[in-house]
Amino acid sequence: MLVLARYPEIGMNGMGTQPIASTGTFRERRLPDPCAMVIFGASGDLTERKVIPALYYLVRERLLSDEYSVVGCGRTPFTHDQFRDKMRESVAEFLHLSAEERNQFPQGFGKRLFYQQGDFGEAAAYDKLRELLEQLDRERGTAGNRLFYLATPPSFFPVIVTGLGNARLARPQAPDQNWTRIVIEKPFGRDLASARDLNRSVTSVFSEEQVYRIDHYLGKETVQNLLVFRFANGVFEPIWNRRYIDHVQITVAEDLGVEERGSYYEEAGCLRDMIQNHVLQLLSLVAMEPPAAFRADAVRDEKAKVLRAIRPVPFDRVADSAIRGQYRAGHARGGPVPGYRSEPKVAANSTTETFTALKFFIDDWRWADVPFYLRSGKRLAKRASEIAIQFRRVPHLLFRDCATQRIDPNLLIVHIQPDEGMSLSFSAKLPGPVMKIRPVTMNFRYSEVFNASPPTAYETLLLDCMLGDATLFNRQDAVDLSWQLVDPILARWKEDGDRGLAFYDAGSWGPAEADAFLAADGRVWVPPDTTH
Repeated sequence: MLVLARYPEIGMNGMGTQPIASTGTFRERRLPDPCAMVIFGASGDLTERKVIPALYYLVRERLLSDEYSVVGCGRTPFTHDQFRDKMRESVAEFLHLSAEERNQFPQGFGKRLFYQQGDFGEAAAYDKLRELLEQLDRERGTAGNRLFYLATPPSFFPVIVTGLGNARLARPQAPDQNWTRIVIEKPFGRDLASARDLNRSVTSVFSEEQVYRIDHYLGKETVQNLLVFRFANGVFEPIWNRRYIDHVQITVAEDLGVEERGSYYEEAGCLRDMIQNHVLQLLSLVAMEPPAAFRADAVRDEKAKVLRAIRPVPFDRVADSAIRGQYRAGHARGGPVPGYRSEPKVAANSTTETFTALKFFIDDWRWADVPFYLRSGKRLAKRASEIAIQFRRVPHLLFRDCATQRIDPNLLIVHIQPDEGMSLSFSAKLPGPVMKIRPVTMNFRYSEVFNASPPTAYETLLLDCMLGDATLFNRQDAVDLSWQLVDPILARWKEDGDRGLAFYDAGSWGPAEADAFLAADGRVWVPPDTTH
């Protein structure tokens, strides 16, 4: 079914009028099939903050079929109405609904919400779920299409998958007429062995084509726009290589601490929590070759090639390629904050890293000898996610006698969050009779050009799930390759204990060792958001 839908970036009020320059105000978009979406962990934080608000956005923007239903599953004893009331409050909070929209919620989106209480380990819960889904097929026209979303702690993933398989819910009733898919949140394993165990569990019940491993970073507009920037503009791709690019920096910085997630973070750490998934996915998009077509397998094939080409870090050379740090007490977000070891549910002598900086090389024809510097951390100076492409300096400086100390190389920055956009810096002559050269910057912001902020990642990814488009989702080979890269580093840090663990003040940009890490190569970190 095809519809003419307003482009999603028109804004949360659905009343935007900014046209897309190349295609006009409307674009052709296929509506998803009717379906029932089942959310396991429906009373959890992820469902309230992200999943349900994203679904409401899609409905309000008329990007879903009218024949849809949402079933929340959890252990909390909600009735249908209690669940609807709770979700109304969540949507109102995170989408800032008007009073009119709040009043319309029960008669619109709210009446599509249902709740099924049960223990994820009990077969009876899945039997009841199957009965409810069959009822929705008959009464709500969901047509036997099912999307299962695992918004639970990872320990429940194999339990739920097994339960769905035993209840005959994992396969479509008529493969040529309807479909069944499953969305699995990160972390997908905690090392290579556990990731493979989990995959064996999942693929023993679901086929690989049914599995959507979600990484919300890949749904962000600027991340997707990176592909358009590279492959829809003839000016950039010819210089996107070792001949013109000096190095690449990827920064994912958070100003928050671990808050109430101390027990989780003690098991995860920054390398598992951010680098293995989000940051390596960003790297693969920057470095990938042009795919033969913009289709899921073609794009994911090229991303996997990048990960396969990254030079492994030997166990005995980890210190040459990786820095780890942990925040101590300091000032952040306008006030004093405790150190990591003083956070709730964190060991007093914890060696868990809250900051990681890495250097990788990609051993292929395009990127040989170009370093990729990655860093991520908590309690840093500000929240910012950026990709900085540092071009090489000019080979010969013509303007030695002008009033300029130095000419900076060109710098392209992809701003992922909080303000999505791009910026390009270059040198220009100041007006006047004297040759004076200064750096200038061209900025592109989504909010300014399109008169609205882009939707969050979950709207995009949920819509793609329902459409059966896996382009922005992780395939198992990429998950394995990512773990192969970080496993030796994790093993070495575990053996070293607190040896080599650097400390940094909360509210800073990380440990001094991270600055020295780049200084040894004659480079410096690009301060986030300085040119935007």
